[in-house]
Amino acid sequence: MKHISILGSTGSIGTQALEIVRGHRNELIVEAISGNNNIELLLQQISEFSPKLVCVYKEENAKRLSELVSADPCIKDKPEIVSGMEGLIKVAVYPGSDIVLTAIVGMIGIRPTVEAIHAGKDIALANKETLVCAGHIIMSEAARCAVNIYPVDSEHSAIFQSLQGNPRRSLDKIILTASGGPFRGRKREELEKVTLADALKHPNWSMGQKVTIDSSTLANKGLEVIEARWLFNVRPEKIQVVIQPQSIIHSAVQYDDGAIIAQLGTPDMKLPIQYAFFYPERPFLAGDRVDFFKLGSITFEKPDTETFKALALAYEAIETGGSMPCVFNAANERAVADFVAGKISYLGIADFIEKTIRSHKMVKDPGLDEIIRIGEDIMAG
Repeated sequence: MKHISILGSTGSIGTQALEIVRGHRNELIVEAISGNNNIELLLQQISEFSPKLVCVYKEENAKRLSELVSADPCIKDKPEIVSGMEGLIKVAVYPGSDIVLTAIVGMIGIRPTVEAIHAGKDIALANKETLVCAGHIIMSEAARCAVNIYPVDSEHSAIFQSLQGNPRRSLDKIILTASGGPFRGRKREELEKVTLADALKHPNWSMGQKVTIDSSTLANKGLEVIEARWLFNVRPEKIQVVIQPQSIIHSAVQYDDGAIIAQLGTPDMKLPIQYAFFYPERPFLAGDRVDFFKLGSITFEKPDTETFKALALAYEAIETGGSMPCVFNAANERAVADFVAGKISYLGIADFIEKTIRSHKMVKDPGLDEIIRIGEDIMAG
């Protein structure tokens, strides 16, 4: 029996995680969850999964949920309802949980993840910003506290799976695949009039708004390069991004003897989530299977880093090191939010990232408070 906490239970990853729980009622118990704006869905999750602790980040939303829970006769065991960063941390360190799924988006996930590690919780990591901004802190603290970090991003899970049974010292390079997003093959001038609706039309994956936009700019792949650097302790030059439009090869590793081992499957986030929950076991997971005869072929392309320069900027950030990856992440968060709000153009996202990186004076070895301050300053403008 495994007891779990979910940071971000109403988002894309969180709701899919709860689908897995539905299929494994005798093996998984939800102890604590968090959400923010989707109060109706949180209420449904409380009714179905009976968590003992619920955090709603905004205090006014937490009050509203408390009223709804109190008035609902179907909820017999009323959970404790908390709010704010203190509430997120309370979910992350909940004593009854064994593993914490960090599925909230953005730098807000850093402090709860660190506190969960200090509390001895294993981490199912879907909040890539945690490692992008504070990888040097997170990985050393996880080692110090003897905590396991199981990647939930499909690409990093694929790499993790491809490393099983082989010595890490034999790893030559990581092959990080990307679908190319909805604008694959287009040049910069063709992207000048891209709308929000255009950017949200991903050809293969169903994801949240922020990640979908990041996928279209290849900023998401840049974030994954930085995340892979820390997760697998490899230098940036050992991480190769390859466009694989069919999204069947989720990523691969090449060993010193030239062998390449990859993880393949349909584009379904439930597989990496379930693998993180049950590692090293592989219980049944309902869903489509790859049919190679219907698929016909798998193709590969080199990423266009001139048109999609966010990827090149991510490599530059991790090669520079220090505070620069945090700057890349925060600038991207700010730019995407501005694009969604109609304040900047689609191409303005990568332009803002570049401008912010160029103007930043790098801090060589930033602590957690400094990382968060840098991020907050960029977000605030």
